Amino acid sequence: NFTQPDPTNSPQQILGNTAAPYINSLITPGHPNAAQVSYATAYFNAGKGVHPSEPNYVWAEAGTDFGIHTDAEPRSANHNIFDAPHLTAQFNAAGISWKNYQEDVQLGLSPTNNASGTNGPVNRYYGTTQYNYAVKHNPMAFFSDTAVQNVYPLAQFFDDLNNDTLGQYNWITPNQFNDAHSSLSGGFTYRGIHYTGDQAAIAQGDNFLATVIPQIMASPAYQDNGAIIIWWDETERGDAADRRIPEIVISPLAKGNGYASSVPLNHSSDIKTMEEIFELPFINNPIPVSETNVFGGYNNVATVNDLSDLFVPGAIPAPPSVSVNGGGFVHDRQTGHVSQVVQIANTGTTPVPAPLWLVLDNLSPNVALFNADGTTAVLAPLGSPYISVGVGGDDVLRPREIKSVILEFHDPSGDSIAYNSRVLAVTPAP
Repeated sequence: NFTQPDPTNSPQQILGNTAAPYINSLITPGHPNAAQVSYATAYFNAGKGVHPSEPNYVWAEAGTDFGIHTDAEPRSANHNIFDAPHLTAQFNAAGISWKNYQEDVQLGLSPTNNASGTNGPVNRYYGTTQYNYAVKHNPMAFFSDTAVQNVYPLAQFFDDLNNDTLGQYNWITPNQFNDAHSSLSGGFTYRGIHYTGDQAAIAQGDNFLATVIPQIMASPAYQDNGAIIIWWDETERGDAADRRIPEIVISPLAKGNGYASSVPLNHSSDIKTMEEIFELPFINNPIPVSETNVFGGYNNVATVNDLSDLFVPGAIPAPPSVSVNGGGFVHDRQTGHVSQVVQIANTGTTPVPAPLWLVLDNLSPNVALFNADGTTAVLAPLGSPYISVGVGGDDVLRPREIKSVILEFHDPSGDSIAYNSRVLAVTPAP
């Protein structure tokens, strides 16, 4: 899987723009370049006020921006170094290989320092010595455990591509000239037309994609049902939750022919899809209360749509299917507690990853779950008691496997006990 960022453009800036002929060819039905392409028409901002670039890149790793709205380098004084669950940390724990390719990173002091200037090597894509590595476009740099891990310059990507030594997951960030963020000082001539300003930046990004994407598509890694995601961080047209962002998927398993999906998506959808592919629990970091989504809720990874509509049926593993069956209530006269054995069964065809939580929503008034591990603080409805569901040593609930938990209630009223159950595979707790 390859993720290629192209920051800060709205669909209106790209669609039909003569400075982006390659991108437009990808989403034009009937064009040869569109044969293995699907794209999203309803991909929204991650949440209200998620701006500028950096919080969007953090969100691409962690399903939240932790309330940080800055483009500053990761420093303790900037409060933008995080120790929380995130995607590449999950990969590390599960033994899934990943690599982070950052153009021009080798020209700076470290991956956590910006690097820009005019005296670098001649760039093979735009032919000048200008360079510009921006840490704000490196999502792994903001997490204490991955800030300097598996970071490589862009040239290494092509060596790995040719030698079939890529990771199972590969993040590729061009420099700020090749990612359509900044225009070169002298403008840019593309396909016989000289562009300046924003149009030059878009042309530079289009040129980069037109050069690199065909190379990736020719590789064994891609042809073995790999996927390329061309990802934009935000739109220049405002940070309201209803603003739309482009996203393009290229894969032998894509619906193809420039298929346009109208399923609502956002940055959390990309994380969710990767976690489904690699059988990982959904990241469940809290989202600031002000950062509501277009529907008035929150773009939690566990609750958003995945990218499956962009692919042929079955390409993305189906979400876990779990049943909950409760036995009868047993009253203990000595303690005054009421117990119930509940069985959680995997009724689907894919493993359900741990940690697993049984949540009791709408529990009868005056009834308390005596052995609860906590109450929901992230995934609504909030305040519902939950209990951990133990699984085997392989940390998954296998298809047709059943686990039991004992619920112990305190019911001073003596009335009947009722609740609605849900099972969540999330980290941290719901």
